[in-house]
Amino acid sequence: MQDAAPPPDRPDPPASRQGAVRRELGLALYALQFLTRIPVPAWVGHAPDMLARAARWYPAVGGLVGLAAGAVFAGASGLGLAPLAAAAAAIAVSMALTGALHEDGLADTLDGLGGGATRERALEIMRDSRIGAYGAAALIATLMLRAGALTGLGPAEGFAALVASHAAGRAAIVGALRFAGYARTEGKASAVAGGLARGTLAAALAIAAAICAAAAGLAGLAGLCVGLGAGALMLRRLVRRLGGYTGDGLGAVEQAAEIAALLALAILLVGP
Repeated sequence: MQDAAPPPDRPDPPASRQGAVRRELGLALYALQFLTRIPVPAWVGHAPDMLARAARWYPAVGGLVGLAAGAVFAGASGLGLAPLAAAAAAIAVSMALTGALHEDGLADTLDGLGGGATRERALEIMRDSRIGAYGAAALIATLMLRAGALTGLGPAEGFAALVASHAAGRAAIVGALRFAGYARTEGKASAVAGGLARGTLAAALAIAAAICAAAAGLAGLAGLCVGLGAGALMLRRLVRRLGGYTGDGLGAVEQAAEIAALLALAILLVGP
């Protein structure tokens, strides 16, 4: 009698879980690498679809940037530094961590939208690394808005507002990726032009909501809603003018959402 065939190999459940955790950690680190200048381990690697799969972790990266900026703001305020100086230090830290990625995108986008009479001309201007009048004005205005919002907050409130607003800004990027298409045929953001996997936006919003609620309670959730609304308005403008988003356009969406959330939190977190 022939011996029965051995049962097919099955993955060991603990090993399988460890592999899934490692893959998810790799995606989170890939999101960190894409959105900041923080180095990540070489084992994270690169694949064409990783940017889209890592999108759910964008709000967590934003929360991490906000955590660093908030710590600087709270520490500087606690040491007796003037509110405006503490706010400037916090904003500088956030820009250093990201390489001013989103600010650069905002400036290029506003230059294109303001100076380009046609879609093609606007896209051409946005590729130019030089900053024009519209971009410079946008940077000055947004930096003043952020600094002004923070100067009215105490150390704890400013810390909370920075964490929540940065998470909200990155959540808005995921929304743009989900609801719009890419305006160019190639570019840095073209890797996600095929769309996001089912559930990615829901996961990103859940992470953003958890961070905002943990940082600032109901005010944090309200700030998230305001930020997402502002990001949606910026995206609507991009779609109408350019036919979709670009890498720079995603930076503009992030800035619109982050600043709107910060302004809302500056109002909600101030005591009566």
